[in-house]
Amino acid sequence: MSLLSFGFYLIIIAGSALMLLWLSRGPFFVQTRRKHLSVITAMLDIKAGEKAVDLGSGDGRLLIALANAGAEAHGYEHNPLLVMRSRRNAKRGGVSGRTFVHSENFWNADLSGFSVVTIYGIPYIMRRLEKKLQQELRPGARVLSYSFPFPSWQPAQTNKRIYVYRK
Repeated sequence: MSLLSFGFYLIIIAGSALMLLWLSRGPFFVQTRRKHLSVITAMLDIKAGEKAVDLGSGDGRLLIALANAGAEAHGYEHNPLLVMRSRRNAKRGGVSGRTFVHSENFWNADLSGFSVVTIYGIPYIMRRLEKKLQQELRPGARVLSYSFPFPSWQPAQTNKRIYVYRK
């Protein structure tokens, strides 16, 4: 193999690695456990037609559960691979007409139109997110945090590490 051919292959490999890194950008993806989906939807007491949003919607499994509970479910996910995966999962789950996956960062989104918010956040974003939700959500909105509580809010309901807050 010539030095030119070897260099060409190195460029292809490095370019592919950079492309994969870009496509998988964002925080570490952790799936919501399937056994918790029914607990989450029951705790949120979803009403038919309510608008719900999952911040960092990942593979869409929680979006599908919210849609099956009667909500119009929106997800914000900025990893394009997970956006494609969640759209495919919603279609396979028969709820693609009631689920909408937005390929953008939720920090830039206006959340005032949602009455239900779910988040599997990580501790260092919770204080900032608490302020954003306090400013944008209307009274009566429900917020569910999976695994990590908000620093200042008192939960209205808890189940192990699932916290529901009412504004």
